[in-house]
Amino acid sequence: MTSNRFDLRGKVAIVTGGNGGIGLGLAHGLADAGADIAVVGRNETKSAAAVADLKARGVKAISVVTDVTDKAAVAAMIDRVVKELGRIDILINNAGMSIRKPPHELELDEWNKVIDTNLTSAFICSKLAYPALKASGNGKVINIGSMMSIFGASFATAYAASKGGIVQYTRACANAWAPDNIQVNAILPGWIDTDLTRGARKQVSGLHERVLARTPAGRWGDIDDFAGIAVFLASSASNFVTGTAIPVDGGFSVMA
Repeated sequence: MTSNRFDLRGKVAIVTGGNGGIGLGLAHGLADAGADIAVVGRNETKSAAAVADLKARGVKAISVVTDVTDKAAVAAMIDRVVKELGRIDILINNAGMSIRKPPHELELDEWNKVIDTNLTSAFICSKLAYPALKASGNGKVINIGSMMSIFGASFATAYAASKGGIVQYTRACANAWAPDNIQVNAILPGWIDTDLTRGARKQVSGLHERVLARTPAGRWGDIDDFAGIAVFLASSASNFVTGTAIPVDGGFSVMA
C-alpha cells in the first residue's frame, strides 16, 4: 500500500492571520489533514475562537498573539511554537491589510504600514522559521498573494505593490532553500468573501457586480475553497513544486 501523500499527521503549521478569513480556511484544510496548528494574530478573542474550532477537528492548536511586523515578537512566537508543539514543518504567511487610496492620496506612513504588514512580515517570519523548517527535513512555506499580484487597481496602491513583492520573494526563497528541501510557493486568491473584501465592496462602487461579471465560476470565493490547495502545497504531494504562484480565483485571472 502506498502512503497517503496528503497526510499531514505529525506535522506542525504556523498560520499568520489564521484566526479568520482565508487564513482560517487554510487552517481548516491543514487540520482536516491532521496537522497541528499555531494560529498567529493580534486579535486574541478571534484567535481563541479559531483554536476552539481547530481543536474540534481533532488536532492540537494554540493561539500566539503576535505582531508579525516585530522581529522580537516573531522570534518569541517561533520559540513558543517549537516548545509547545515540538517542531515547525509548514509556515503560511497570510497576515495582510489594505488602505484603499489612489497613489497621489496615499501617505508615506500608510504605505509603510501596508508594506510592513503584507510583505515585510513574510520576510521576518520566513527568516526566523527557516532553521526549524530546515530541521524538519521537508519544510513548506506558503505565501498569500492576491489578484493584485497580477493586476493593478487605482485603489490598491500599496496593497498591489506588497502582493507583487510576495510573488518575487516566493521565487527568491524557492531558489535559495531548494537545497534544504524546503518548497516555497504562493497562492493568489481571487475575490473571496471575507471581512476585508466586504469593506472593499462598501468603499468601491459597483465592485460586487464587476467581480461576478468577470468570474467564470459566477460567485465570490469562500474561505474553505482554500482547504485543498493548502493541503497540496503543505504535503509531500507537492515535493517537486516550488516557486509557483497559483491562482485560486474561480477563473477571474483567465477571463478574456
